[in-house]
Amino acid sequence: MSAPEIRVFNTMQQAKVPLAPLTPGKVGIYVCGPTVYSFVHLGNARTFTSFDVIVRYLRARGFAVKYVRNYTDVDDKIIKAAAETGEEPIALAARFVREFEADATKLRLLQPDVSPKVSETIPEIIALIVKLIANGVAYQSGGDVYFEVRKFPGYLKLSKKKLDDLLEGGGERELKGEEKRNPADFALWKAARPGEPSWDSPWGKGRPGWHIECSAMSSKYLGETFDLHGGGLDLIFPHHENELAQSEGASGKTLCNCWMHGGFLDLEGAKMSKSLGNVVRLRDALEKVDAEGLRYFFLTTHYRQQLAFSDKALHDAEGRMEYFYETLKKVDERLDAKEFIAGPLHGEPQRFLNDFHAAMSDDFNFAGALSAVSGVFAELNLLMDKPPVKDKVLVGRTLVALREVVRQMSKALGLFERKPEDWLLARRDRQVKAKGLDVAKVEAAIAARNAARAAKNFPEADRLRAELKATGVEIMDTPRGTEWKVASE
Repeated sequence: MSAPEIRVFNTMQQAKVPLAPLTPGKVGIYVCGPTVYSFVHLGNARTFTSFDVIVRYLRARGFAVKYVRNYTDVDDKIIKAAAETGEEPIALAARFVREFEADATKLRLLQPDVSPKVSETIPEIIALIVKLIANGVAYQSGGDVYFEVRKFPGYLKLSKKKLDDLLEGGGERELKGEEKRNPADFALWKAARPGEPSWDSPWGKGRPGWHIECSAMSSKYLGETFDLHGGGLDLIFPHHENELAQSEGASGKTLCNCWMHGGFLDLEGAKMSKSLGNVVRLRDALEKVDAEGLRYFFLTTHYRQQLAFSDKALHDAEGRMEYFYETLKKVDERLDAKEFIAGPLHGEPQRFLNDFHAAMSDDFNFAGALSAVSGVFAELNLLMDKPPVKDKVLVGRTLVALREVVRQMSKALGLFERKPEDWLLARRDRQVKAKGLDVAKVEAAIAARNAARAAKNFPEADRLRAELKATGVEIMDTPRGTEWKVASE
């Protein structure tokens, strides 16, 4: 069975549409990256993980994907944070770019093909503003330049807002000294102010506004029209609406074929946001939970839906990953050094991959994809623990086929990429540290129990097992000897 057509929810149309790349077999995607004035939080991490999986899946389906995710390193928030720390704004931004990249690596996010920075795209930004002025949709006011929203007929077509409502509310926040023709007009270029980074321009020294940055970076690396544009729901207005107006006001072309927006991560009933102060930093979470456990948590809900964060949810996600890796460890040990020639299989292992593709092709339904993953692992455990057929070669061939299904799913999800024994040992080390267990004492007790069993002193062996269990240690007797792990709570 061939994989089904991929359909994507387009925010512009408020409907699922077929993925129809401008160039067959190739996909250009631009994702709004972090504004680097602080550490990335879990709300940001969820969005970036969602698009990471989307890019992985498209590549797994054979598309040549050009993935662009920017850094906003020139912004009001960066200037404010730099003033508080006494750093130069560009230096502070560069520091948090490095911090973000370290966190992204731990979360196992793909490195984008291009990671442009605003500070490195100033010539393109200025050229775009010059074009907007020439096209009559932007104007200079002192040393500032504004986009005139009334001159762009398609303004608000993405967010579906009404201009009159914006005018009544005063439009975007206004800064001292701004002289706009209309309160909803937004800044393309801001005149230099003391303590702010600035560059030479036809309108005097200054710096770009927020929205023009992404218009310039996306067109530079993907062209005036590209396939997919992604970001969080909070970017629909004003950022993406204004970005669309600038890009299309300059080129006269459609900015992108499909707009994609990820849902919020909810913390105690509110969107996780640095501005609200209710954030959990990604690096702090990764001190407590494995990166793949965190990725699994992010994937338990459709990328467009709200996801509720809690310590229990993270704990459950990592517990689920432990189950997966324990299963893979058993499978790999069963198959090690054995060869299974081609032949009939038990059941239809491919059906799990078909279910996986059906879910992912339907607007990247992560939760549905994880359901298919669970089906594979349930089948693996059934074949190993209670095989419904007696033919060991048939069972072995089927395990091999199912293990390959897991590998293919892994390519798209960024899960199950480590050696099972390495993941399980790392998980145990974190639990040992959290519980304050003495590994030497645990292993000494296990050695004493094994000696008691060898001497057929089973009451003593049982006593030592119970003693270990009371300290939170679970032991497993396997053909390779006695293994142990920290018992789940």
